[in-house]
Amino acid sequence: MALLQPKLSLKVAQRQILTPGLMQMVSVLALNKLELKEMIQSEMVENPVLDEIEESVPLLDDVEGRQAERDRPVEEVAAAVETPKEEKDPFAEIDFGSYFQDYLDPGFRTPNSFELSEKPSFENFLSQPDTLTDHLTWQLGSLSIAPALREAAEYIVGNLNEDGYLLSTDEELLAGWVQEKNSTENCEAARPLLAEALELVRSLDPSGIATRDLRECLLLQVRQQEHEYDLFFGEADAAIEDEADVVARRALFRTTMQIIDQCLPLLQKRDLTALARAVQKPAEHVQQAVDLIRGLDPRPGQRYNRSEARLIEPDVVFVKRGDEFVVVMNEEDMPTLRLNQGYRKLLAQNNTEREVKEYVKERYRSALQLIRNIEQRKSTILRTCEAIVRRQPEFLERGVDSLRPMMIKDVAEEIGVHPSTVSRAVSNKYVHTPQGVFELRYFFSEAAGGPEGAATPLMLLKRKVKKLIDEEDPKKPLTDDYIASVLQSQGIQVTRRTVAKYREDMRIPSTHQRRVRM
Repeated sequence: MALLQPKLSLKVAQRQILTPGLMQMVSVLALNKLELKEMIQSEMVENPVLDEIEESVPLLDDVEGRQAERDRPVEEVAAAVETPKEEKDPFAEIDFGSYFQDYLDPGFRTPNSFELSEKPSFENFLSQPDTLTDHLTWQLGSLSIAPALREAAEYIVGNLNEDGYLLSTDEELLAGWVQEKNSTENCEAARPLLAEALELVRSLDPSGIATRDLRECLLLQVRQQEHEYDLFFGEADAAIEDEADVVARRALFRTTMQIIDQCLPLLQKRDLTALARAVQKPAEHVQQAVDLIRGLDPRPGQRYNRSEARLIEPDVVFVKRGDEFVVVMNEEDMPTLRLNQGYRKLLAQNNTEREVKEYVKERYRSALQLIRNIEQRKSTILRTCEAIVRRQPEFLERGVDSLRPMMIKDVAEEIGVHPSTVSRAVSNKYVHTPQGVFELRYFFSEAAGGPEGAATPLMLLKRKVKKLIDEEDPKKPLTDDYIASVLQSQGIQVTRRTVAKYREDMRIPSTHQRRVRM
């Protein structure tokens, strides 16, 4: 029987440990300019040692310090001289002045290499737009209806998705309504109220909301268009428009609703001949109905649920000076940090409590680490952008069509860092160039296959495929084989399968689906 006994053993192992300073360096590098400003403001609130240099306020720390030294009594100075020296503190040996002179000298201003004249206009600062729920609730508030009906309508509005569709069935709506009201009344008593509320919501703007599928959405929009047409061109207004035109228009509405109700698969295939046979109408009449359907909105709620415009502020600017481009960091409106010297005086005073000294030292270490990481971020971004400028001069001079393939690992090897560092340096950051504002990731694209196609980035290749499809004849759309042959004639060696893959990546339908049949 084996006995359990204590035993010591040594084992050598390698582990990758991220220190708090390294973790902060990684996170700071991934921030863009706007995010970095927010992060600095937050750190300044938490760390009293960090100060921001205010351009408009004179900084007189040194002057006040020299004046206070002159005003000290002679006895106090003598006592300070006779006081025996304490044991050296390693923290006190840090030469703040030589290591971070820029941040300790309150009168120092880092000169701007170039003056950036382009600033974001006030038009970029947009107020929050109304959502679909806000728009519908406002309309309900303007109607004179019973409180119970208004409450039921608002309940239905709350169940719409971003596209404006009602995904809940009548039974699910009814069960949710009874549960929300916490009522013991019969469910059947609330059913007509919800039905009336649903019809009310469907009558609101935008047309087609609160429907359950595409067919209902399009049908409701056509019915409302027909109703509005009847209001303008009824019997009392027959003189405004020729009676034959009114009859033809109403017939067009009926054909359109028939196509939507019965022939949506044929409509998706753009098979006008089959549509004409299905509805037993002339091809010209069916074409008019299809044109009317194209003017409908399959997602009516999106016009009020669009993503809010996002302010983009470039982190870097590529400026041409003489015959070459230079990289300039956009540091306008960025806080200029310095270390508060008042807290350093606490460390030098003998009557300062030990806990206070330890706290101030820890805050100084944190502040110095932040400043180091901000400087490291700036250096990494500058070196990465300088490598981009050296590799993409044709793009900066002539535009997107001159973009060359460039991989993150190649740039990382050139500047001597890990590829993940370059990836963080270009992530979510923008650059202002003579060709416009681009995300830094835009410049990185692998090359297309083939010996001659190796000089063409995949992004540019996709642009060429899309351009060929956009310019095709809808009645005779281009096949993937033909597109591949056109690209091969331009020196880009791609196959049909490659073209099909890129087309699917861009969500472009196949040749059969794009063909318009007459």
